[in-house]
Amino acid sequence: MPSKSPPSPVIAKTPESEKITVNMGFVDLGHIDLLVAEGFYSNRTDFIRTAVRTHLASHADVLRQAASRKMLVLGLQSFSAADLEAVRAAGQTLQIRVLGLAVIAPDVSAALARATIDSLTVLGALHASPEVKAALAGRIR
Repeated sequence: MPSKSPPSPVIAKTPESEKITVNMGFVDLGHIDLLVAEGFYSNRTDFIRTAVRTHLASHADVLRQAASRKMLVLGLQSFSAADLEAVRAAGQTLQIRVLGLAVIAPDVSAALARATIDSLTVLGALHASPEVKAALAGRIR
């Protein structure tokens, strides 16, 4: 009888994108559908992503300067309970500034977040438990 290998640990994967809703006029939507039908884009989402990236690229210098001036961490910044316990043990608090995705892990209690996070600025998305978001509500900018 073959031996069973131990179960693999479950690792939560952070999503690589955030879903948004965009309201568009019928004519603009029709133009997008026409470009899709003509084969320029695979679907509406492909068109919208391409348009957003093109527009952001046209403002790349301004975005770089603003991110630097505001001292924003670019990309993903994650905080576990162990990270925040170390901050508390050092007698410090955090001023978190992220352009991208900020993740406060599920193992972080509302009390720990309140004790260690002085302010939280996220341009993008914040993933945290409802309890942590409520605890930090007055500190989120």
